[in-house]
Amino acid sequence: MRPFRETEWLLTLLIGALLLWLLCLGNSPLRDWDEGTVAQVAREIWRAAFGSLHWLYPTLGGEPYHNKPPLMHLLIAWCYSLGGVNEWTTRLPGALLTALGVPLLYLVGILLFNDSLPALFAAFVYLTTLPVVRHGRLAMLDGASITFFLLLLFCLLKSRQQKPWALGVGFCLGLITLTKGMLVLLLGGIAGLFILASSPLIVLNNPYLWAGIVLGIAPAIAWYIAQWQHYGSNFFQINLQAQTFDRISQPVEGNTGAPWYYLIELLKYAFPWLLFWPAGFYLAWKKRDASWSRLILIGTIVYFVAISLITTKLPWYVMPIYPFLALAIGTEFSEVWRNQVINRRVWAIFIVIMALAGLGGCVYFIIAQEEPVLIAMAIILTMSLSLAAWLIYKCDRRFIPVLFSGMYLVLLLLMSSQSWIWELNEAFPVKPVAALIRTHTSPGTKIYTSFAYSRPSLNFYCDCQVIPVNAPVLKQMLANKSYLLLDNVTLSRLDLPVSKVLDTAENFSLIAPPVN
Repeated sequence: MRPFRETEWLLTLLIGALLLWLLCLGNSPLRDWDEGTVAQVAREIWRAAFGSLHWLYPTLGGEPYHNKPPLMHLLIAWCYSLGGVNEWTTRLPGALLTALGVPLLYLVGILLFNDSLPALFAAFVYLTTLPVVRHGRLAMLDGASITFFLLLLFCLLKSRQQKPWALGVGFCLGLITLTKGMLVLLLGGIAGLFILASSPLIVLNNPYLWAGIVLGIAPAIAWYIAQWQHYGSNFFQINLQAQTFDRISQPVEGNTGAPWYYLIELLKYAFPWLLFWPAGFYLAWKKRDASWSRLILIGTIVYFVAISLITTKLPWYVMPIYPFLALAIGTEFSEVWRNQVINRRVWAIFIVIMALAGLGGCVYFIIAQEEPVLIAMAIILTMSLSLAAWLIYKCDRRFIPVLFSGMYLVLLLLMSSQSWIWELNEAFPVKPVAALIRTHTSPGTKIYTSFAYSRPSLNFYCDCQVIPVNAPVLKQMLANKSYLLLDNVTLSRLDLPVSKVLDTAENFSLIAPPVN
């Protein structure tokens, strides 16, 4: 039987990624914070009158939205016009773009290594990394930004052979800017350092590169100029100062952590692949004269140090490091596959520990969750890790496809369940409460709640503004003929007449304003 060709592997990766990213995409409610906010901004664009400039000047709850540029919101609004407003259409653009990053990484790897084997292994690692799949399925901006960056690297590497491909570098910089704003400075800086460290004369003397940068960045610059002309300096104070540069020196909205915060994130969610990363990174260091090793070293070190020094810490900030980790692990796996040199003692011990953890998860799901899909997931995880540990101990290179297939099946089962967004269990379910609010109020109504913080997903589902306030303000708002959403404890303390309670859901009661 002839081996797979590059085109066939590319198609296999594309189909595998689309299946994993699109499976049961709309089976869970939108998550706070980003999903609810992105969806609400997109819906307001979709609702705007045809021919209006709402797409250029988006709003959130009727107020100017200055947080991020609107590219992803526009794509979601377009999906709303085709398939209606729901979870599936909300998540579809980001999921599709993130899934395309898997075959793109394979193409980048082929150009980078001039070898399809490490490229294939890197793509499979990226395909089966939990945070990449999970966050890529959410209506967020990170997965799309990474795919645009991978496309930038592809164009950059391809331009060494055919100069016109350098045009794509600038357009990808523009796409990153219109998606995630000033993240382009960090990712563009990494690309620039890679150019200087590998082939500066070939790339920098290419006129297509500079033409592409001018043409590609022009729409992003035009968007920022349009916001400045429309809103004045207030836009820059919010978008650039409060939402971008303030995150470097101070915690925005209380999101902070120690400098090793992202190391902990990797230790929690990047296994089993993180186990093989030190060997891959060391291999890149030993061969640091090679172009591929310089990209891995520059990308990993610069990005990880940068996000670790930023004061504001959020779990998804670490996402752009995963392609570099995947490339490093891909090189290590290719060396193992060809030379069968396996660090069997260390790898086998840690894989056995993970298999025991999977067995513990199986017991927990049987006793506590009783969800067949999660039980099957834990069983497959335990079996695949156990078999991989045995093959590693026997110095058998087949542990690599066993891990790939096992992790893919595990992720496939997890994404088919309703447990892939576990943050939904951290607070009350929003859909029943939103249905309660929609039944008794009209869209756009301001409702004041005793809940501790604002939930964008609740605002989206009820199509109202639910504003958290303290008890004295709640009494004042009721006197001002406002609706209240109160938890049972607060309701009993305020001692309101029963006639004011319209209905209840999930331990919350909707209180009617007084009637003249």
